[in-house]
Amino acid sequence: MEGKTLARWLVTCAWPYVSYSPHLGNLIGSVLSADVYARYLRLKGEEVLFVSGSDEHGTPIEVEAIKRGISPSELAETNHQRILHLWKEWWISFDNYSKTESPTHKEFVRNFYSLLDKNGYIYSEEVELTYCETDKRFLPDRFVEGRCPYCSFEGARGDQCDNCSRLLEPTKLINPYCVICKTKPVVKKTKHWFFDLPKFEAELKTFLNSNKHLPENARSFSLGILNEGLQPRSVTRDNAWGIPAPF
Repeated sequence: MEGKTLARWLVTCAWPYVSYSPHLGNLIGSVLSADVYARYLRLKGEEVLFVSGSDEHGTPIEVEAIKRGISPSELAETNHQRILHLWKEWWISFDNYSKTESPTHKEFVRNFYSLLDKNGYIYSEEVELTYCETDKRFLPDRFVEGRCPYCSFEGARGDQCDNCSRLLEPTKLINPYCVICKTKPVVKKTKHWFFDLPKFEAELKTFLNSNKHLPENARSFSLGILNEGLQPRSVTRDNAWGIPAPF
């Protein structure tokens, strides 16, 4: 229509992990709905940028690569190309499908954490973490499994229990074992950097209590987490596969 000002839209969806290939369930859950909406906006004549990418980092890809006897980068790139092929076969209309190993993404992440550090939201601390003497390496949270100390669920991961959804730490697991060799790890000291989440408690409570658009169940759940007290979150890992920390 003459004189009409077009809207500009950014449409996003979850980034799939490359430790496995996505299936139709993954497609329906996030990607398909975003694709439908992007197509709808384009039909209206709007300017649309529909983006996503492959999450190539994190301990799951490293664990899977070790199991297969290949490097994490080789496994990540192989699965990234497979996922790209699937999006093409399923006619998903991405304008840009990237990956976390891209130079643009790495630069953004490093700059973002540098800004947090500059503003006083990052601090370093020597901590005790699990170490596998068989594999000669510190074990990031998902390299350790054991029994949940809260609900006694067997097979709880070092970062979270899939049964009770409580956030965990590897050293809190009962009868922990290394997911690579199944031996019991020891505890050693190492230095890490942390995101100081407790500094945001007061502001988050104000936001949750004053936001009229939040569903009540979402508000209650979020306030429950805050009332338990936010804990600092580690932003570094003792592994080589990932984006080098800027600290």
